[in-house]
Amino acid sequence: MSEMLSGKVVVLLSLLVGLVCGLFFFRQLPAADGNFSVEGQDLDDTTLALAKPMMPSRFRMPTARLPVSMEPRFMVNGVPAAPILAQEKQSDQVCGRAVVLNAQVATKAGYKMVDGREIPFNLFKKANALKVKVVKNHVHPHTLTENTGDANWETTHVTFDHKGEFPYLEGMSLGVISPGPDKRGQTPAAIRLYSIASSAVGDDETSKTVSLCVKRVVELDGKFANREKGEDKKDNAGTHFPDNKVYRGVCSNYICDLKQGDEVTITGPVGTEMLLPQDPSANIIMLATGTGIAPMRSYLRLLFNDAAGANADGSRKFKGLAWLFLGVPFSKSLLYDDENMEYKEKFPDQFRYDYAVSREQKNAEGQKMYIQTRIAEYAQEVWDLMQLSNTHLYVCGLKGMEKGIAEVLGPIAESKGLVYTDLVKSWKKADRWHVEVY
Repeated sequence: MSEMLSGKVVVLLSLLVGLVCGLFFFRQLPAADGNFSVEGQDLDDTTLALAKPMMPSRFRMPTARLPVSMEPRFMVNGVPAAPILAQEKQSDQVCGRAVVLNAQVATKAGYKMVDGREIPFNLFKKANALKVKVVKNHVHPHTLTENTGDANWETTHVTFDHKGEFPYLEGMSLGVISPGPDKRGQTPAAIRLYSIASSAVGDDETSKTVSLCVKRVVELDGKFANREKGEDKKDNAGTHFPDNKVYRGVCSNYICDLKQGDEVTITGPVGTEMLLPQDPSANIIMLATGTGIAPMRSYLRLLFNDAAGANADGSRKFKGLAWLFLGVPFSKSLLYDDENMEYKEKFPDQFRYDYAVSREQKNAEGQKMYIQTRIAEYAQEVWDLMQLSNTHLYVCGLKGMEKGIAEVLGPIAESKGLVYTDLVKSWKKADRWHVEVY
């Protein structure tokens, strides 16, 4: 009788253990919608991406900028902004054939994994937007350009103090919420995105500031107007048009008119398309028109200026070639020309700088010098560089720039029996073709 009771107890205990293991395993399965469900809480795609297996800590990929560093990449008030958010390990518990996984699922919002790196992403949204203050920039004056006679001649460089609370990477963007009203009468205005023009440490290299390069939008007697004749008043640059119907871009004019000490509401950071490669020997070709130079400037500050981009002996960590093509209408509109000329002088073997001034320059055939016209002069060199697997091409500025590149590189591809559009697809797939146009 005792043996029969013992057998029943063993069977009951086995069933109980199986039930517990089954329930535990069931709770680790994805929910029907594809997202993980932990204790009844669904996680979004960003959090799900963070919940991928991580390497053991001593082999873990750091989150630093190019090139790799073992120090924490993002700091908030002197401490790392976020710990490693997810790590998956195998438990010692085994239920039949099912191996129980103890997954520490990411719960901190505002970060995502991109190419093995944890980066800040949408830390601040409209609901929890960050208040920052305008500060004087020790590198550039507020207005970068000179009056060309055009209504929209002014481009500004504005720096915000975020007190170390807004980590970002070179190539990312932030949103600005202006008081409004905007075109739709919305107050405050809808979020307007701008490419960040400073490197991750900021122009002052304290990791507490972020800078924007913004052109004042002013249109005269066009399709839209938010000031009738006689209503336009002088902006901070002293420009006004009382005899015209005027449209002033709501957010751009707000930013251009900011003064030191003004408080501004920002969101972000966002955008991963324009991030730099992690390979310090990569070649970087940059094509920009106007304020499209903003992300390019952020790269160049890191590569050739910041202490963060230097080795202990003072040499630069970047070992590749950086080549900037900049297109503007007037020479008075050239942005950061002083910095670019300095890099060209100090690093002649690593930095090339060519600009196209469309209303002042012409090529040998008498054509206006647009950016694609300038690139055409170096078509074979650009083509040869793009054949290298470690060459990345970045495009930022006006729509149509990709078409201009096709006009330059397309014929070379055709001469070699290749289809240019297929080549571009392959470069995109290899994450070597980065485009941000507006």
